[in-house]
Amino acid sequence: MQGHVSQDTPVGVPAALIWDVYRGLELGRLVDKLAPEVLGRVEFLEGDGGVGTIAKLTLPPGSPGRGYMKERFTKIDDENRVKETEVLEGGYKDLGFDVVRIRLEIVEKDSESCMVRSTIEYEGDEKLADVVSHVNVKPLEMMAEIIGKHLCQNKSTL
Repeated sequence: MQGHVSQDTPVGVPAALIWDVYRGLELGRLVDKLAPEVLGRVEFLEGDGGVGTIAKLTLPPGSPGRGYMKERFTKIDDENRVKETEVLEGGYKDLGFDVVRIRLEIVEKDSESCMVRSTIEYEGDEKLADVVSHVNVKPLEMMAEIIGKHLCQNKSTL
């Protein structure tokens, strides 16, 4: 069984500005600074923010699985503003999925605004049909809103 869940979140800052945050380590640093109680704590275990970087996200209470998720950055496409990660352990993999990928894409609307398209792709056994409803992008949507608001409030100093 394969599937995905996706959501577009409008953000009132230029696509290039939010991509500068999303593409590397700054996203994790801002999550830690702005909303650790909502989104979790981020720790970088390996890498410099490029492909191959491994991050550990300690999830907030009530999250699925063991309370953490490790992911590897598998794609960073500056031209198309796309970042992909693969969950190595924890998170939705704890529900039994064989593969869980997270795709974050910054889509320019105009010179001053964009959308963050957050997608979770999953693959697993047909027996997982009952748990598919637990897969959602709400935390990624909240992250886009929080980061976008922060950048909008601080864009004159950036």
